Amino acid sequence: MFRFHLVVLAGLCAVAPAGAASWADAMFEELSKDFGSVPRGPTLTHLFRVKNNTGTPVHITNVRVSCGCTTATALRNDLAPGESTAIQAQMDTRRFTGIKTVTIFVTFDQPHWEEVRLWVQANGRDDISVQPEVFAFGSIKRGTTPEHKVTVGFLGGSQYQIVDVQRESNYIETSVQQIRRNETETAYQLTAKLRPDTPVGKWFTDVCVVTNNPSMAKVRVPLTVEVESALSVSPSTVILGELKPGAESERKVIIRGVKAFRIKEVKGTDDKVTVRDSTSDSKPVHVLTVKLKAGDPGEWTRTLRIVTDLPEESEIDLQARAEVKP
Repeated sequence: MFRFHLVVLAGLCAVAPAGAASWADAMFEELSKDFGSVPRGPTLTHLFRVKNNTGTPVHITNVRVSCGCTTATALRNDLAPGESTAIQAQMDTRRFTGIKTVTIFVTFDQPHWEEVRLWVQANGRDDISVQPEVFAFGSIKRGTTPEHKVTVGFLGGSQYQIVDVQRESNYIETSVQQIRRNETETAYQLTAKLRPDTPVGKWFTDVCVVTNNPSMAKVRVPLTVEVESALSVSPSTVILGELKPGAESERKVIIRGVKAFRIKEVKGTDDKVTVRDSTSDSKPVHVLTVKLKAGDPGEWTRTLRIVTDLPEESEIDLQARAEVKP
């Protein structure tokens, strides 16, 4: 999973409330996020992760912000003991210039009233440009290694240099190359590549370039990606319809992988339900036929596990349902 580092500036600490942390504060992994120097334009996103470690049900009743340049929402409002959620904060950098600090107020009314204050901060600058504004990978399959490129430009002279690139996640590989330098602008091409073992899920993370300019020591480039499983099944639930006892029904399903694979076995079959592959070859798409011979009347459901020879995420479940009527 991507690692989100806690960055607490002295300025943020100075405005933090005094006193011991509350039970609500203790549920948060972090209470502040500094985005650093950013070009004006992109929307900055950060997830403040919350886990209910209180032993009792928790309810988030309200989330509000101190500035209209920022929005914040709870991804879930009710948490049973041990459950997790996040407060998603988004700053619109088009709406401010210079350093902007925004307070997010998260109010709880269960197990009893408490309010947590979170902070986000960014330094919006007009002398930085990033095109495109983010590394937007979209939806990708796990096991692939896509890469995206952005151009980072510094206006106002040829003295600026990128001296390092930092990543919040080890699942991101980066490289940087100077592509232009003149009296008015210095530009670099920044490349981000995902490792094939990047975990499944939707992630927001950062790539930061470190410069030789103390006034913008780090420039943040947001990265978003949704990693899907290496295997997918369509449909995920096979509806075999209404049958009389002893009648038969069959449906086809499609199994897709990120590369060619063989189906080794299907777990959960018996004399009532069978699964047949259209081929024994290794290929990225397989068509399976699920066949049911109805038994006693009633609702019938079965979980079928498809086992492949893929090296990672080699199994996927398929639900089968039918209704047997007298």
